[in-house]
Amino acid sequence: MTGPSEPLEESRPASQISEGPLSPGGSAQVLELADAARQADGVAPLSEHVLLHVRHASTERSRDLLLYAGDTVVGYAHLDAGDAGDAGDEPGAGDASGELVVHPAHRRRGHGTALIEAMSAGAAGHGIRLWAHGDLPAAAGVARSTRFARFRVLWQMRMSFGGPPIASPVLPKGITLRSFRPGQDEQAWLRVNRRAFAHHLEQGSWTMADLELREAEPWFDPDGFFLAERDGQLVGFHWTKVHQSPAGKNQPGAGAGAPPIGEVYVVGVDPTAQGSGLGRALTVAGLAHLRDRGLGQVMLYVDESNTSAVNMYSSLGFSLWHADVMYRRAS
Repeated sequence: MTGPSEPLEESRPASQISEGPLSPGGSAQVLELADAARQADGVAPLSEHVLLHVRHASTERSRDLLLYAGDTVVGYAHLDAGDAGDAGDEPGAGDASGELVVHPAHRRRGHGTALIEAMSAGAAGHGIRLWAHGDLPAAAGVARSTRFARFRVLWQMRMSFGGPPIASPVLPKGITLRSFRPGQDEQAWLRVNRRAFAHHLEQGSWTMADLELREAEPWFDPDGFFLAERDGQLVGFHWTKVHQSPAGKNQPGAGAGAPPIGEVYVVGVDPTAQGSGLGRALTVAGLAHLRDRGLGQVMLYVDESNTSAVNMYSSLGFSLWHADVMYRRAS
């Protein structure tokens, strides 16, 4: 969610909002719109999840809202449907979730407010969670004017490989590491991912389609996807990633031409192995892999409220770089 604040009393509804699915031309316009917002704000407005959807139109339980000025897309909103059974009784369980962006040249006209209200109309009575990348004051203003409350903060942390050497990972007794085998390990990985992130509203709901989309991405490297096994059963993993073309502060670098940067993409541990030190060992193993590739920096995302993980990453040399904020409006 990006764009200058749009107080309700100054807003006027946009009349040219239409619902997807996205055509190839519509997808191209949304990508151009997102890039224009990134250049203006210094923050990429859409997450990897939404960008994959825009490029592949792959998410089934979602809606795409396009705001037009003539034949040009000047605003876009993506909404993933809510399901009351998704996450038990936790706050935000069953909410619809989304992101939106308005072209910098078309802001302060009520377009952001209009897109948010159109998303609300399509939420089927559920609450709505909206990501605002960059924790920008303008996005906070839009959230206040549309009655959204700050709900969750996601930190991006970074570390330079120019510091002390990375120690070798110390694996718990009986644990071995190997690389991911495409075409063989998908189902086992999805099972452990669901168990490891049972209370995580995004990561724990990944499907085979979500995994296969990322396996088809140019950055996917099974040699950097580490699996931990005990007695032949998967109990944990560390999936690393290397970004070659950063774009925007909430992306790995400051713009095109920046050097590649590694990412601690996902670290997960099955509940049966949690508390054993496996998570730290997996993190260290992935960091050593990224360092050996000659990278200068590595990044990761972690919830601000996950103090144990923040403390572990801090002890390894990571520090806060950037924050994304989730805003929520109850049903």
